[in-house]
Amino acid sequence: MPNLQIRTTQNVLLNYSLAGIGERILAFLIDGFILFLYALLIDQVAKLVGWISEDGWTQWGFSSLLFLPAACYSLLMHSLFNGQTIGKMILKIRVVRRDGDPVTWSNYLVRWLLRILDIWLFFGAIGLLAIIFSDTLQRVGDAAAGTVVVNNKRKVKVSHTILEEVAEDYTPVFTNVTILTDRDVRLIKETYHVARRTNDHKTLRALRERVETILESQSDLYDKPYLDTVLKDYSYYTGS
Repeated sequence: MPNLQIRTTQNVLLNYSLAGIGERILAFLIDGFILFLYALLIDQVAKLVGWISEDGWTQWGFSSLLFLPAACYSLLMHSLFNGQTIGKMILKIRVVRRDGDPVTWSNYLVRWLLRILDIWLFFGAIGLLAIIFSDTLQRVGDAAAGTVVVNNKRKVKVSHTILEEVAEDYTPVFTNVTILTDRDVRLIKETYHVARRTNDHKTLRALRERVETILESQSDLYDKPYLDTVLKDYSYYTGS
């Protein structure tokens, strides 16, 4: 399954697994079945109104009013439930912004309007072709809205990012760690954890000396506690 890296507003890189075509089609069919059941309900209500009033305009107007939520189903559900419809909830997929910002109502509106092109014209062929030939599996509506559909089954933990878990009452030691860039911290974290697993003390010492040079500070801490503290301090200042 293709993966996608998204940078959040806190400059944290999150790894998402993109939702596949099969998952998206199945979610669409589930939503369609729900709308079909709703249409049957509207039909029964319309018949009831017909028994009460024989005026055709009254029956048509009442039925149209009841059908309005169904027509806007996708837009309403995505807006109210953080990028998910009932079908997407069941399949555990959702819509997110490609740039990591929160999805806005206007993004959902663009996706919804372009369903006419993606889904309803040519029996969904345009949307399917757009997804197939897109590196990020975006249909036309997604590309225009700047959104992607991701798999929500695998939770992304802090340990999967450049940040470290820190307690709420944590007290930072090195106040100047913010001069490090995200690239620096990612490299430090990856090298640190590999060296720890392999007990590579030489690499730990070289990494520690390099970090001390960048931060222009000295510490009495041993290599492992020093590097661990630097990572936690960075997480404290940039992730809070």
